Amino acid sequence: MKFSTDKHEKYVVLKLDEPNFTNANTPALKSEFILLNTEGYRNIVLDLSDVKECNDSQDLSCLLVGDRLCKSAGGIFVVSGVNNTIANIVKISNLHHSVTFVNKIDEATDLIFMEEIEKELRGSVDKG
Repeated sequence: MKFSTDKHEKYVVLKLDEPNFTNANTPALKSEFILLNTEGYRNIVLDLSDVKECNDSQDLSCLLVGDRLCKSAGGIFVVSGVNNTIANIVKISNLHHSVTFVNKIDEATDLIFMEEIEKELRGSVDKG
């Protein structure tokens, strides 16, 4: 599986550099989610902008692993760059009810920073 990671202080962007999202690359993707989470990244953005096809909603279930890991660490898992074909599979499988989807990386990072600011504000209110 080909992918790239772009690590930042508050989040990491994992870009899948494959044309197909299949059961051949989902185990490695799950492993990468776990690895990033154990490295301390609680906010993960999965960029699927290079992915053109996904034939089975079962393959997308690995997104739930990323979402669960981030939520349990107090963070957020965001998927960006989904094309219409994959968006239809997401809708049919009801994944959009569990996982956060946005159109672009910028939207994902904005969402992460809003969440982080909200946590900081809640924390200062709790201490006050």
